Amino acid sequence: MNTPPPAEPLLAWYDRHRRTLPWRGEGDPYRIWLSEVMLQQTTVVAVGPRYARFLARFPDVAALAAAAWEDVAAEWAGLGYYARARNLHAAAKAVAARGGFPDTEAGLRELPGIGAYTAAAVAAIAFDRPTVPVDGNVERVVARLMAITDPLPGARRLIAPVAARFMEQAAPRARPGDFVQALFDLGATICTPRRPACALCPWREECRARQQGIQESLPAKTPKAARKLRHGLHFLARDPAGRLLLRHRPPEGLLGGMLEIPGAPWREEPWTLEEALPHAPLPGLDWILRPGLARHGFTHMDLDMRLAEAPPAALPAPEGMAWMTPEAARAALPTAIRRLLPLAVPPLAEGEGAVASDAPRARGARRRGTSP
Repeated sequence: MNTPPPAEPLLAWYDRHRRTLPWRGEGDPYRIWLSEVMLQQTTVVAVGPRYARFLARFPDVAALAAAAWEDVAAEWAGLGYYARARNLHAAAKAVAARGGFPDTEAGLRELPGIGAYTAAAVAAIAFDRPTVPVDGNVERVVARLMAITDPLPGARRLIAPVAARFMEQAAPRARPGDFVQALFDLGATICTPRRPACALCPWREECRARQQGIQESLPAKTPKAARKLRHGLHFLARDPAGRLLLRHRPPEGLLGGMLEIPGAPWREEPWTLEEALPHAPLPGLDWILRPGLARHGFTHMDLDMRLAEAPPAALPAPEGMAWMTPEAARAALPTAIRRLLPLAVPPLAEGEGAVASDAPRARGARRRGTSP
């Protein structure tokens, strides 16, 4: 009932049709680990050039471990899910301290930020350990092969044991890295979420979902809860040279440790300018609320942000903040915060997420205070 089909047809298909990817054929666990971390919640197309750029700056785990967090954060900007970058840096330090990567799944799990999937992927691909990492592609392939109709996420308790049983066969045990990458490629190119190319699948005869004509409906998913909406208001200050005032966000939480335009905390209710003024970064400036919204979607919530600006001010940066050129800011700011830049006058960038608005311009009252 829960015995998966023979693995040989998939491996033969992979030998003919494997994708050409920058990290394919790598034996260095650092490079394999980096690719797996980057690929979490990010597309292969987006990761390719960023992977090469990251390696050019941090060519090995020792270089990454020795780097300042600010440099790592700047190199990660735009890739999203910034907790990955914090964990990547912390794990690199742990690997450097112990003199190399653990070569077992259990040992890899002990590194900061490495969960079950990443540990299994690195163990299989870098160290030929007989284990099957279960990502979205593998979930989909197994759910269809075995016609598992229980909805995700609950179905994972049924999918994971079936995936693990592949390693009871001799062929996958002889080529663990190739086998798991074959599963990834099958899910990414043939057994796709919509309109799977079943006629090209090496397991088309064994697939129970195809036999029943339900392949496009699997894996089933539990309806998602309504996404939360949060609101922010950020204050863009410039000096006479045109530099922007930026600060680092707290190390924990969304965009932890990344640069941002200072502003009010994100909350459920929209901010008025008057309400948000206590969070403005510099005292005594006239703040003007710009029209429009900057919108960004996280995995669990949507964010609408407004932007207020003040005339250029020749003031020292408050503690914990720094003046940066617009070019440096665009390179270092995370995508969510960069979405505010098109709202500036004149716009500092052309970006997604800026939405026209009929909101009136408002002038903030002159006030004195301290920086947050």
